[in-house]
Amino acid sequence: MKSKRFLIMFLTIVLLISTYTVAFGQGIGNGSTQGQGNKEGHKKQFKLGIEMLLEEQFDVIEGKNVGLITNPTGVDRSLNSIVDLLHNDDRVNLTALYGPEHGVRGDAQAGAYVPFYIDEVTNLPVYSLYGQTRKPTPEMLEDVDVLLFDIQDVGTRFYTYIYTMAYAMEAAQENDIEFVVLDRPNPLGGLDVEGPVLDPNYSSFVGLYPIPLRHGMTVGELALYFNEEFEIGADLTVVEMKRWNRSFKYDDLPLEWVLPSPNMPTLETALVYPGAALIEGTTNVSEGRGTTKPFELVGAPFINSTELAAEMNAIGLDGVIFRAASFTPTFSKNANTLSHGVQIHVTDPDNFNSVEMGLHLVKTIHDLYPEDIIFRSFFDNLIGNGEVRQQILDGYSVAQIMAEWEDDLEEFKTKRENYLLY
Repeated sequence: MKSKRFLIMFLTIVLLISTYTVAFGQGIGNGSTQGQGNKEGHKKQFKLGIEMLLEEQFDVIEGKNVGLITNPTGVDRSLNSIVDLLHNDDRVNLTALYGPEHGVRGDAQAGAYVPFYIDEVTNLPVYSLYGQTRKPTPEMLEDVDVLLFDIQDVGTRFYTYIYTMAYAMEAAQENDIEFVVLDRPNPLGGLDVEGPVLDPNYSSFVGLYPIPLRHGMTVGELALYFNEEFEIGADLTVVEMKRWNRSFKYDDLPLEWVLPSPNMPTLETALVYPGAALIEGTTNVSEGRGTTKPFELVGAPFINSTELAAEMNAIGLDGVIFRAASFTPTFSKNANTLSHGVQIHVTDPDNFNSVEMGLHLVKTIHDLYPEDIIFRSFFDNLIGNGEVRQQILDGYSVAQIMAEWEDDLEEFKTKRENYLLY
């Protein structure tokens, strides 16, 4: 009798364990806040927006004249270019290409003028959205029924591709053209939101709308947010990814990293970028452009690298270590001049606050070398207001500076909930 009861209990436990394992392997839930036990199931079933378009939602563009806004990141998981995939598909008529900053082929440096040309591979016209205009003109949109956007963003407010998207949405609305965004992951994940919300008085092409420095949204979610909150009113469709989880960083996914721009060579670059790029707001401290580690290397001829590394490590920031480093940029600031500073090593991406790190780095360099560092007004455009630079000059602590923007940040977090797709 006892053995029979034991056998029934054992079989019940086995059945429960099996059911639990299968359920989590299939990725129960919508993927918005599931834990680590769900990751493998989601990763196996993950698909990009481009793949969902081609495999399940091709009716969105089938039989239509398509204009395509893209760059080298517009690829599927096998690294096939969306340009080639659409150009070689008889079900759609690809009529024109549009390039953001750095161009369709990604070969232009930051800020470089990109002219109109004919693409050698497809013989299609390529219109620059970083040339004479940043918004497609009616002439650029002739013979276009639907405007398609497929570019990998890096999750930071001052990365310009999301404003190329916004201007193109405006043009689509004004010219009665459908606008379709093929969604891609936020490489920094979709949970954390950091930094000040942009003051509209500092609106520019490195910060067009009042969103935080690290927004925690995908390009598709941002498109929905821009379209509604800022009254663009485009006929907008977002082709969602399949099984993307907000907790995923880029290296949690079955994707290769394709350079979104010449100075964004790795995922590590993207991780430090929201904070380290604030160094661009100085005239004489290099953010590592012209080296193989842009934004991970920061320095200047007047800095003592050992001193700066010691000061930064003494702060005790989570998820990051600073190593004394010297380097010679081949172009940009301090070109061909030996510079001294630090290399930023992210040790724990989940607990690393890049914006806080960047503020500490700027403030520490200022406090150590107040007679040497030179700010420029561009710092205000990057941080998104006119207060932070003055607060650093006036000796505010980073904690005091960050406390000033908490209310606006919480308000944004509440608003963005209405536009989250995952």
